[in-house]
Amino acid sequence: MVERGRPRSFDRDAALDSAMEVFWTKGFEAASLSDLTAAMGIGSPSLYAAFGSKEGLFREAVELYGRTEGPQLWDGVEAAPTAREAIEGFLLATAAAFTRPGKPRGCLVTLSAVNLTGASPSVCEAMRKERGQGQRGLEARLRRAMAEGELPAGLDAGAVAAFYLTVQQGMSIQARDGATRDILEKVARGAMAAWEPLTAA
Repeated sequence: MVERGRPRSFDRDAALDSAMEVFWTKGFEAASLSDLTAAMGIGSPSLYAAFGSKEGLFREAVELYGRTEGPQLWDGVEAAPTAREAIEGFLLATAAAFTRPGKPRGCLVTLSAVNLTGASPSVCEAMRKERGQGQRGLEARLRRAMAEGELPAGLDAGAVAAFYLTVQQGMSIQARDGATRDILEKVARGAMAAWEPLTAA
């Protein structure tokens, strides 16, 4: 059977990766269609044909970000032998990831919290859910430590997870403002000084 339709004349994956970097750098609202199409090397008709809309492109860019950037932060949370090492490793990995040369600074998902002006309610809600995954991931690791006897059974795992996720989100904003890896590592170690009082019985 003859395939109908004109084949796309661009690499969709490469174009999506370029769009992700634009959104990561500028945010949803400030990333104009001309910014996106220039970075992707395509025209507006091709963007709409491939991704449906700017919001559709943004949502796919966020999914790509999670697949490509998330593992370096989150894989160690499950693999660490103790919850304390999991949280500390998470924060130190954050300091490294958010200040890498050649990459936009900070976290696309965190920074989207203040860069979604003009987005539809469905996109805003999707981003809230994305940010909520971080809370659930840290809380699950703490609950595992509670079940294994490392942490007290009555610990408010949600509150501890919220504290450390808030630190991590603040590191994203600091990184965007120019904080170095060394400064962010000091922030991480300072936050770990609260571990004992936060997790005491």
